[in-house]
Amino acid sequence: MRRPLAIRALRGLALALIVVWSAFPIMLVVASSFKPPRDIFVYPPTWLFSPTVDNYVGLWRRWPDFFSNLVNSLIITVGATAVAVLSSTLAGWVYSRHRSRLLTFSAFFMIFIRLIPPIVVTLPLFPAVNWLRLNDTHLVLILLYATFFVSLGTMIMKTFIDQIPRELDEAATVDGASDWQIVLRVILPVAAQGMIAAGVFVFVYAWNEFLFAFIFTTTRAKTAPLVVSEMTGAVDGVEWGVLFAATTLQLLPIVIFVMLAQKYLIAGLTAGATKG
Repeated sequence: MRRPLAIRALRGLALALIVVWSAFPIMLVVASSFKPPRDIFVYPPTWLFSPTVDNYVGLWRRWPDFFSNLVNSLIITVGATAVAVLSSTLAGWVYSRHRSRLLTFSAFFMIFIRLIPPIVVTLPLFPAVNWLRLNDTHLVLILLYATFFVSLGTMIMKTFIDQIPRELDEAATVDGASDWQIVLRVILPVAAQGMIAAGVFVFVYAWNEFLFAFIFTTTRAKTAPLVVSEMTGAVDGVEWGVLFAATTLQLLPIVIFVMLAQKYLIAGLTAGATKG
């Protein structure tokens, strides 16, 4: 009895250390966003202080574009997530329910493409984006982010759809359902958890992505990470309180989204781990 209890205690301690290690930088940033500038880098750090919203007021006054860029980030992130999840679900259904050499080759090719660093594809993409007149548009980032994560989303959805009994498809076929009706009325309702799991990865990536946004946007489709980067390189010096306020506002939506989708994320990622 003592040994299992000791093992559980060690596991709990290890988990607590991981949580502290991961959460401490976030807590430090959020706390610093409410501190007066003179107290942000004081040593030793002060955890008891009178909170102030001056940093957020300064962000609103000196970087008003940040808030419109947050809206751009939201539009692009939601669009990319919707496109990636829909494409991944349809592709995952095909890979799960059909077998052929071409599909096997395409699966390996899709994984291989996913391993290529994004910076490698920016050079050949730039003239193509210019020719299509998609520069500085929401659409180009939506398509790039969705394309970048279709491979991972497809593998997640294939694994999840593999757990859905084929008898459901066969029963629907006997009742006269087409492939589209099977996907819409049988697969999608059961695979919702996997879709949310795939969507979380796309959402987090698209919300924080910097490279593609830096290269393919200038003003109209500019995202929040670009403004945060500009704050760190301001000519008149870095206003750390304002920077931490902007970081907190950018971090808040993603934390809320992941917390709301947590149980679906776990269910989606563990699909295929056990056999019924």
